[in-house]
Amino acid sequence: MSKIPSPCIDVCKFKREGHCIGCSMTKAQKSMFKKLKKEKHQKAFLDLLVHQQNDLGRYRHWAEAFRKRCEKKGVKPPL
Repeated sequence: MSKIPSPCIDVCKFKREGHCIGCSMTKAQKSMFKKLKKEKHQKAFLDLLVHQQNDLGRYRHWAEAFRKRCEKKGVKPPL
């Protein structure tokens, strides 16, 4: 299986108290994801991110954008 792509969907505008309006990650979280090597850690990070998005609200667009990003990279979406 190919590496899970970054949850970033290339919006990168940190307007919601330091959270990106596209994916909800902070700059520190974006850096952290890049350092995760094992797939199980990446999946756990994605679970955390989805919970974060649900808590913050207004991120319904992300799942579809991430699914398309995974398909483009030839990876089955882990969500």
